[in-house]
Amino acid sequence: MKARFDTLSARCSRETTRLYSTSFSLGIYFLGREIRGPIYAIYGFVRLADEIVDSFHDYDKPSLLAEFREDCFRAIDRGISVNPVLNSFQQVVNEFGIRHELIEQFLKSMEMDLAAQIYTTENYEEYILGSAQVVGLMCLQVFTAGDPIAFERLRGPAMKLGSAFQKVNFLRDINADHLDLGRTYFPGVDLSVFSDADKKTIERDIHLEFIEALQGIRQLPRCCRKGVYLAYVYYRQLFRKIARVPAEKVLSERVRVSNGQKFWLMADSLVRYKLNVL
Repeated sequence: MKARFDTLSARCSRETTRLYSTSFSLGIYFLGREIRGPIYAIYGFVRLADEIVDSFHDYDKPSLLAEFREDCFRAIDRGISVNPVLNSFQQVVNEFGIRHELIEQFLKSMEMDLAAQIYTTENYEEYILGSAQVVGLMCLQVFTAGDPIAFERLRGPAMKLGSAFQKVNFLRDINADHLDLGRTYFPGVDLSVFSDADKKTIERDIHLEFIEALQGIRQLPRCCRKGVYLAYVYYRQLFRKIARVPAEKVLSERVRVSNGQKFWLMADSLVRYKLNVL
């Protein structure tokens, strides 16, 4: 009878992904059928934690996050949770051998978001590691089906891709993070005098990470290469749009890629993929 609940759990993780991220949903759709469910489960887990720290302002967020952490590891130990998203996540952790320290590192970064702060270089790098790079490694564990040699070969590019995605998100959301949540992620940057030079420095770092990440995408197993490439193309396009506007505009409005542009990018990327441009 648990199989029915497991099916419900998988659907909850899938619908969570679809509700919160059109771009990731499109990318996951083009993964091999056998790995879509596990990636939905990872995204659902990450999204719930992120919602606690970013959205539940009228509630005791530290307590909610602590309970979420306890429920997560209890679910992994028991092999079940009555929380459908955690139930689907624990299945992936146990099936693919996702290391618990990756989950711990992710939740530690979420804890860092509980307090408004200006990040130093040291805790910025720690935050990126936990909030983005280890999520890339969780997905890589699924993509490589537990092959330790393939995992280690692709570890670096996977971390670079997660980091690039996160830094693009930081640039896109820089105004809301600063004004609404009291966070300044980029070290050494004073947002009260955020300049085009500051923005260019950040963009150079992201550009280099995208280059390194693409080399890894080319080496991924065929079951996941297309889907990851589509997510990469979307974020590169968002990055290009942000790079074309001045720092002042980034601070005043959220740059985005419309749904129409996303579908056009998807079609163009699939053509390039079939022509082996990747």
